[in-house]
Amino acid sequence: MEFEMYLKNSGIEFLKDHPLKEFTTFKIGGKARYIVFPKSTKQLIEILTLAKDEAINYIVVGNCSNVLVSDKGYNGAIITTVKIDSFKIDGNLIEAECGAMLSQVARKACEAGLKGLEFAVGIPGTVGGAVYMNAGAYDGEIKDIFEWAEVLDENLNRLKLSKSDMRFSYRHSRLKEERMVLIRAAFCLKFADKEDIPPLQKANEFAKRRREKQPLSYPSAGSVFKRPPNNFAGKLIEDAGLKGYRIGGACISEKHAGFIVNVEDAKAEDVRKLIYLAQKTVYEKFGILLEPEIQFIGEFETPLFVPENVQNRR
Repeated sequence: MEFEMYLKNSGIEFLKDHPLKEFTTFKIGGKARYIVFPKSTKQLIEILTLAKDEAINYIVVGNCSNVLVSDKGYNGAIITTVKIDSFKIDGNLIEAECGAMLSQVARKACEAGLKGLEFAVGIPGTVGGAVYMNAGAYDGEIKDIFEWAEVLDENLNRLKLSKSDMRFSYRHSRLKEERMVLIRAAFCLKFADKEDIPPLQKANEFAKRRREKQPLSYPSAGSVFKRPPNNFAGKLIEDAGLKGYRIGGACISEKHAGFIVNVEDAKAEDVRKLIYLAQKTVYEKFGILLEPEIQFIGEFETPLFVPENVQNRR
């Protein structure tokens, strides 16, 4: 096959028929036909072009920190950007490639006396993933400091998008709508004033709160559900009596019910069953439908919960 021959001849690192669980923060996931690790934008575009030409299914991912991969794996190419990871700080502007770790970019910004990215020091994803889902924490979001992005559209044309082009909303961006791939992004920060809490101190306080409140000792994909309007997913799940509920090797965290953790070699279907249970129980008790924040890769046997009145309208 030309795709595989290209990977071998070009020296691009790749794995064939390899478990994705080794690369996800959940430590869950079946085999992918290919897992590819481009080291440059040029290689990334070449890989995407060839995959499209040969009709090979592909998904571009970052650190796999916000995904649940099916036990059946993925019959296609998982292209991870983590080796395309350079970034630079020029005054109060940061330019970062798609695979740069957001936490590292944020920490360097704080060390440079820049404010605006303190919230991101504890986020384990890449710049690409963060822009894709408008990542946020502690009342901060990517859209607050976003300046521009260079992306590939579905036909692999290069575009430069401004903030107004991105259609940012809660855990959402235009990249989700149009299957765009981020190449690099720029963020505009502010220099901290003398009366401000030093950015690094503020970031460290956020990191401390994260360690105290989140179940970081077990593999997970972070917060499973988006925050419902005027409420909290974790509180609703806890109030529904599901905190600590376990299916197989997956458990709704005792420490924070908004997290599902892998406590003992969990399967993806264990997690999906817990997601369905949390959605159904919370909806029946409180009339609120929890919407997953994590991304799903592959095919699953367990569906997401859909209320009966919504099913009837279909």
